[in-house]
Order: sequence, then structure tokens, then C-alpha cells
Amino acid sequence: MNDKITTFLNSDLLEKYTIGETSSKETELVENYISKFPEVEHAYNKLQYNLEIISKYHAVEAPTSILNNVLNTIDNENPVIKLQPQLHTTKPSYRFTVAASIVAALFACASVFFYTKNLDLKRENQVVVDEIFDLRSDIQQNNQRLDDIMSQFKQLNNTETERYIIKGNNRAKNLKTVAYINPKEKTSMIDVVSLPELPKEQCYQIWAELNGKMVNLGILDETDKQLQSIPYTENALGLNITIEPKGGNTNASLENSVAEIALKSRD
Repeated sequence: MNDKITTFLNSDLLEKYTIGETSSKETELVENYISKFPEVEHAYNKLQYNLEIISKYHAVEAPTSILNNVLNTIDNENPVIKLQPQLHTTKPSYRFTVAASIVAALFACASVFFYTKNLDLKRENQVVVDEIFDLRSDIQQNNQRLDDIMSQFKQLNNTETERYIIKGNNRAKNLKTVAYINPKEKTSMIDVVSLPELPKEQCYQIWAELNGKMVNLGILDETDKQLQSIPYTENALGLNITIEPKGGNTNASLENSVAEIALKSRD
């Protein structure tokens, strides 16, 4: 690999291109490198793969109730009652009294109707206002999730990050998790792919082997399928997953070990 390619890969242009943050000139430069150099193309494909891993755990469905409420509010048009002007007539005066009573009754009904509709509109407007505040809160949460995704994305693509696939033994053949460990940045993450079902009174627990001892790194749960951080253990020799009582154990039950893997040694 020549210095030109190395300099390019050490820059952040490829990552920015993957998430769509490059300018037109930068985009042209990156696409030129991808088409000309296999090393760059391979790095780009790896970035896309890692971004896909992270994105699938952070998918959020857009809220639909707000639009429906707004449309319903617009459709609630207030009906208008047109009153016909009274014509002069020579009929007896009691008819005028009856007509005046009818008009008064209609006016009273119309007043009650519009008052009721006004209350309904106020309630609906308050619902829309509340949902707008909820939407703002959701936007803030999504921005935080985006920051977390970008942080995880950078950790996955760090050249110092090692990827370990942990598969189950005969006691848990369908078990599969992936650990991402960066000894330079001192970060550890784990991706729970699949865990065989256990009785309700048991759970899976992951441990780090350190100086002949097992250090607790937490409980694994298949219902929480997302890329998550776990404690980083300096100079750990391996990882081990065991079956423990519900809620976890303070000491590893190695006789109930279902998966283990050795970590690369660092001089």
C-alpha cells in the first residue's frame, strides 16, 4: 500500500462519505479512490457493513398519531346557520311573537352548539400542543441516539478494535455473540445475536478471565438486542459465558460454561 492510499485511509473522508457528510469535491475524490484502489474499496465496504450492524439496532418508527389529529382538527368545520330576514306582514301580532320565540330558540341552540364545538376544539388543540412537546422530546432523544450511534460507528471502524465471535458449545449450540474490544481506547462492546431460551430462574452471564479469576461483565439478555457497552478489563486473557441463577452471580459457575474464547495477547 503506497503512502498516498495510507494518507487517504487515515483521514476521515471515507467515514464522512459513508454517512453523507462530504462536499461535492470530497465526494468526487472519494469515489475516484474507491474506483481506482481495491484497498480503499475494501475499507469502504467494511464501513458500510459496520454501519448496517449499528443501524439495525436503532431503528425508530416515525409517530403517525400527530398527523391524524391535525387532519381531524382541520376537518371539523363549524357549520353556519343562516337566519332569513323577517318580512313585513299584515298577519296578526301573535304570529310575530311565535316567530320571535322560534328565532330565540334557534339562537340559543346555536349558542350552545358553538360553545360545545369551541370546547372540543380547545381540547383538540391542547392534544396537538402536548404531542408537539412530546415530538420535541423525541427529537432530543433521537439526537442523543444519533450521537451514540456515531460513537459506536467510530469504535467499530477504529483500526485498533478487535472483533471476536463467541459461539456456544454443545450445551448451547445456538448461542452467538460478537465482542468488539479496543485495548488502545480501552472500550468493549458486545452484540447479542442469539441466545438459547433458559428457564425463568436462570440467566446468561459474561465474564472476563484475569489472573486466574473471573471478572463479572454483566448479564446477557436476548430481548435487549442492541450493540451495548460492557466494562473493559485490562490484560484480560479471555471471555466466558456461563449459566447462572436469575439476577446473576458474584462468582462464575464454570461448570455451567456454555461459551468461551481467548483474547489476543498484547505485549
